Amino acid sequence: MIYKPSQACLNEIALSQATALAYAAATAQALASESKASNTRRAYTSDWEHFDAWSKRVGLPSLPAAPETIALYVAAHADTLKPATVSRRLASISTAHRAAGLENPASMRHGSVADVVRGLRRVKGTVQAGKSALTGENIRFLIAGLPSTLQGDRDAALLLLGFSGAFRRSELVALDVDDLEFGEKGLRITLARSKTDQEGQGRYVGIPYSANHMVCPIRRLQRWLSGAAITNGPVFRPMNKHGHVSPERLSGQGVWLVVRRVCADAGMDADEFGAHSLRSGFVTTALGAGKSETTIIGQTGHKSTIMLRRYHK
Repeated sequence: MIYKPSQACLNEIALSQATALAYAAATAQALASESKASNTRRAYTSDWEHFDAWSKRVGLPSLPAAPETIALYVAAHADTLKPATVSRRLASISTAHRAAGLENPASMRHGSVADVVRGLRRVKGTVQAGKSALTGENIRFLIAGLPSTLQGDRDAALLLLGFSGAFRRSELVALDVDDLEFGEKGLRITLARSKTDQEGQGRYVGIPYSANHMVCPIRRLQRWLSGAAITNGPVFRPMNKHGHVSPERLSGQGVWLVVRRVCADAGMDADEFGAHSLRSGFVTTALGAGKSETTIIGQTGHKSTIMLRRYHK
């Protein structure tokens, strides 16, 4: 005899599923809110309101917006906004569209947007030979926009660990699982050899937990290792377009490509940033927060304070 549940039972199951779905939605909303610091959320809101108000004045839709609208917006404010502010506005517009499940019109992959932004930077003379720093606020912007995929987990771990550890790209890609020691208070990483340690004596770098799970380098690293089933060998590895994780080690060029792609997807000018932007971003952020040079050197492994001062002018 085949069991057939009663209508009351079916109603109860449906109610239970609806309750679970509502709880999941509420949890997701709370996590999304928690993923951004209050200052970052205020910046998102302010930037979006500015773009939305301008769009209404000129009679163009803001959501969804066309790449040509973004180009016009940048051009209209070329005389009043600094290039750095424009980059932040583009990141906020990108985030609003991704949150709505829409295509990102502010990506530098759109020729119309890229041309006007680069033209603005040339006119204002802000293009530098060196790459710009990715500060703590920049990192939060980038992490908030990453997809909930295995590649997104890898990219989040790479960005957060590279920033919080102030690592060079060569140090990041050289990491093996055996170099990681997870503890109650944080993560201790053994660097076997680095640019300034040619004798291979090694040094230790400590990474603390963050109260914000979405931008915690340790938890995001664990999430990547678990999702990719990595228990030994290289920590960071290439992935193909089908999401397959290679057993090989990610190259230094691979780190550079990840940083550029993530920045471009967030509406930032990828030409401004590279792998070193994570290390210089840590130094810039720490100096701006009033941390002592001695403390910062303990994390970066610099041999003197002379190099540090290049990051903070």
